[in-house]
Formats: sequence, structure tokens, C-alpha cells
Amino acid sequence: MIQNTGQAVLGAFDRGAMVELAKDMVAIPSFKEEETPVAQFLADYFGERGYEVQLQEVEPGRFQTVATLKGTGGGKSLMLNGHIDIDPIAYGWRRDPWEPSVEGDRLYGGGIRNMKGGVASMIEAAEMIRRSGQELKGDIVVACVVGELQGGVGTVHLCKQGPLADMAIVPEPHGADNIVTAHAGVIVLAVHTIGKSRHTSRKHDAVDALEKMLNVVPALNGMKLTHTPRSDMPELPLVNIGVIMGGMGRDYDLKGPNFTSDFVSILVDVRTLSGMTSESVISDIRGVLEGIREQDPEFEYEIEEPAPAVFKANKVVFPPFDMSTDEFIVDAVKRQYRNVTGKDPEAVGTVLPYSYTGNDTAHLWQAGVPCLLIGPEGFIESSEAPDTYVLISEMEQVAKVLALTAAEVCNLDG
Repeated sequence: MIQNTGQAVLGAFDRGAMVELAKDMVAIPSFKEEETPVAQFLADYFGERGYEVQLQEVEPGRFQTVATLKGTGGGKSLMLNGHIDIDPIAYGWRRDPWEPSVEGDRLYGGGIRNMKGGVASMIEAAEMIRRSGQELKGDIVVACVVGELQGGVGTVHLCKQGPLADMAIVPEPHGADNIVTAHAGVIVLAVHTIGKSRHTSRKHDAVDALEKMLNVVPALNGMKLTHTPRSDMPELPLVNIGVIMGGMGRDYDLKGPNFTSDFVSILVDVRTLSGMTSESVISDIRGVLEGIREQDPEFEYEIEEPAPAVFKANKVVFPPFDMSTDEFIVDAVKRQYRNVTGKDPEAVGTVLPYSYTGNDTAHLWQAGVPCLLIGPEGFIESSEAPDTYVLISEMEQVAKVLALTAAEVCNLDG
């Protein structure tokens, strides 16, 4: 019976439908806080196919889509969770990022790497179950969430409002042959330097906030954070200063390059280990900044976590995620991976460098949902052309593994 179900599910795979869905999503830009058009598109997509659909309003006017393929009742449920917000588009693309293209096994497009390729794979997995006509006892919940790139605000909302599931899989771009069950935490905060603006003709009387910040950046890059080392993630904790903005006033007025800056901000991304908190990280940073102030009485600073809304940075913290590889969901995915590929996964547990990222498994795990990561790896074409792509073959493999896993999990007694 199980073998027949698996054969029927695999026979329902539709490569063309999966690729077209991915292309349709890519053609709708969905940067942070701009995801609603994709959410509405997906709500229509699922509604036309008979799913139970919710458009959840996470923030005023900002929606995410949660679609449920209902089971017959009495079985375990499985969530497939992927984010529809996308990374900024890097300078130097050679293709139009909003006109997706297929070149051999590569599917190019803005946001396809992180993570519309994975979202298309997980939707195709649910569609394979639906098309096959196989009745499962448990529900499949397909959560297309917003704001993962802001610390997971969409999944935090989902964990509070529901629906949740007994187990979950998140197809982030960590590789179709990897099962990831541990990753870093992520804290993003702002550091501001405050100066005294003067016209360039009177620069001698100024306190240049930009000049002060130039002392902060190397100091933070070289600082030691309080932590307990972990041998399988030896590079943690990691610090990255990825944004700097300065000008006149707290709104960063840029119309006065003939004046010194009086307010300059940087965004600091900190990848953390278990035991590290926002409070401990801020305390360490404050210690560094106080050391600068001891040497420079004109130095004035502020630390802000979360960062100001203007940056659209993380609104919540990703806690570190560390789940035992003995959980049933891990065994189920390993089993179905072997059924699809005929071999064992290349890596299970901590997988570098992917475990240095943060993602929505952290919130699901804290909400009591055993979960893991397996998804089509995303690629950047080259340093000269930062066009992003995924391999369609990896999307297919992930879709099949997820579909068979759903068929197994959702036929377990609840």
C-alpha cells in the first residue's frame, strides 16, 4: 500500500508546472515589506486548486499565504514553510532579474536563489499529493511567509496565530543533498555616532559623526564576543557590518555634502551561539564603544535593537537552532531521500557554511514543532555577473523528497 502510494505520488510530478510557478513568482518583485502581491497571487493559485486558503495580515496591509491540503482526519500534519521576501538585487546583473529564464538545467531570476526556487519545490510537493488523488489522513500546511529576512516576522505571527503542524520542513537553499538541523542565531542592531554639523568653511568647529564612525567599524570588526565555543561551528560568533548611512539629522538628510554629518548609523549583523543573547551582545559592543569614548571625549554613540524601521532590517531575533538528528522527521526525510536518489544524504545535522545562517526553523522549533532544512541550493553565476539561479534538477529532487515525506508523515496516526 505504501509503495503504491509512493509510486502514484512520484508519477504526479510535473516539471513544467513547477518551473512555470517559479517563473511566475520571480516576475513579481517581493522585497522585504513588499510581499503582498506575491501572497495574493499564491492565494489565487491555491484557491483554484481546492486548498483551504488563509491570507494572514501580519502587519497592516502586509499579507502572507497559508494553504492547507486537508486530510481525511486523524493523522499527523506536516508544514512546508518558505519565505516569499527576497534579497536585494546585487549590482552587475546581466539579465533582467524580473524576466526569469531557463538555460539548460539553470533557472535564473531575482529571488529564485533565496528562496522562490525552494517555495516552488514545496508547492509542487503538495501538488503531487493533490494530483495523485492519494488520500492522506493528516493535513499538509503550505506556509508562504513574509519577513524571514527580518528575523522571521511572518513565521513568528504563524506560531502565535496558527495553523501549526506536528512537523515541518523548510526548503532554504542549503542543498538538495543536505539535511540541516542546526544553525546560528541572528541579531541585527544599529550603532549610531552623533556629532555637531558645521559648514565646510568652519569644519574646525565640527564634530564629524562620519569620522567618529570610521573608528567604530574596525573596533567592532575586531572585538571578542562573550560566548562558549562550539567545535562544529568554529567560526561563530560572526560579526558583519553591512550598511552605513549618514547625513544631517536622524532622517539622514543627504542634501548637504557641504556640511559635516551629525548622525551616522551602521547595521551590525551578529551570528550567535547558544547562550548568547541580545543583552550579552549589546553589553560586549557597549564595552568596545566605551573604550573609544575613554580615548575621545567628543565621541557620542547610541545602540538600537531592533534597528530603526527605515532600514527594514530584522525586527525580531533568530535564536540559535539545534535539534537532535534522532527526531522522526529526520529519519523520514532520510528514508524518502534514499527512495528518490538511491543513496544516503551527503550530510545530516550541522552543515557548513549553511549552519552559519539563521531561518524560520528556529521559531518553529521554539513553538514545539520538530523541523529541518533541505532545499535546492542557490547559486551566483560569477563575481562579474551576480545573476542568481537554481538547478531545476535540485528543485525536482526536493519536491519528490518532500512529497514522499508528506505521504509518510500524514498517514501516521495523530
